[in-house]
Amino acid sequence: MTQGLFYTFFHTIAGWVGVLASVEGLKRVTLPQGSEDTAFRQLNGLQEATSSPARFTDLAARLRRYYEGHQVALTDKLDLSGATLFQESVWLTVGLIPYGQTRSYGWIAGQIGNPGAARAVGQALGSNPLPVIIPCHRVLTADGGVGGFSGGLEMKRFLLGLERGLSVRDQSL
Repeated sequence: MTQGLFYTFFHTIAGWVGVLASVEGLKRVTLPQGSEDTAFRQLNGLQEATSSPARFTDLAARLRRYYEGHQVALTDKLDLSGATLFQESVWLTVGLIPYGQTRSYGWIAGQIGNPGAARAVGQALGSNPLPVIIPCHRVLTADGGVGGFSGGLEMKRFLLGLERGLSVRDQSL
């Protein structure tokens, strides 16, 4: 067991969520899963981490509220130590998109000073280890299409619906 890595799992109205963090900040968060076991399999590196539910009490409460359709502050410290400089710039820019709003892949590329890099932005978002915390679901194609999402298009539509005021009960996963 390595010092400094911590994890927990908790249930939300949308499903089970897993969180992995270092002493530097959040490293990975799963999207809601149908079971705790599935969320467990989605978090890599747990053999080196310590279960620490108390460390994540506040984050768990905020994510539960988020999945109930409430706007919450998800401004936790992040540990992006495994990211390239390009990925980090994309992820930090996406983190600035306000709740309930969307931007295009091209807009993100322009914001990071690389206007021709819309596809590369999409690839960086595809490896986002902190969905919802880094709200990559808020990034759409130039024509307003959903585009891609590592959690699946159904999940992306679900998250966008939550932020438009649709409840979990109004949607299906």
